[in-house]
Amino acid sequence: MGRRRAAQDARRAREFEAFVAGAAGRLLHAATLLTAEPPDDNPQARRLLTLSLAHTYACWDRLRGEDPYDRARQYLATRFSRSAWHRYGGGLGVLGRSRPHPGSPLAVLSPQERLILVLRLYEGVAEEQVGALLGLPAERVHAICDRATATVLHPPRGPAPAVLGAEVVSP
Repeated sequence: MGRRRAAQDARRAREFEAFVAGAAGRLLHAATLLTAEPPDDNPQARRLLTLSLAHTYACWDRLRGEDPYDRARQYLATRFSRSAWHRYGGGLGVLGRSRPHPGSPLAVLSPQERLILVLRLYEGVAEEQVGALLGLPAERVHAICDRATATVLHPPRGPAPAVLGAEVVSP
């Protein structure tokens, strides 16, 4: 019985390693977009990825035909959403209290807008699936995605600089 269990564990480890080799890069990029960190300095995104892969490994034997990438992405999104709620809602989330990197184009978005934008546009998840994941109707997901896209494409401008002491000179 011990050899059979060891063989199953070895097979499981090989399958998971192959999955990580193929999916970790894309999942890390999605996590980096969610946290709005720079790609070369993204500790929050790496923490999200680690938690997502650990969760996927823990339920690897129960997947039974389910796509492990979908499971990992769903956990990544759920964990980000929960930690963002704790971070901005008063508690201390897993990701700490740091704000998004100001140089990121996604930093102007709220965590919910970033999550929906990344799931819809980067990951290609259907509005209905995003809505089910977040507990929102598909129409609301569509509206938030449209607003977030418009914000990223046309960022809000700050107030016009005040000109103090300037005189208008006529010719």
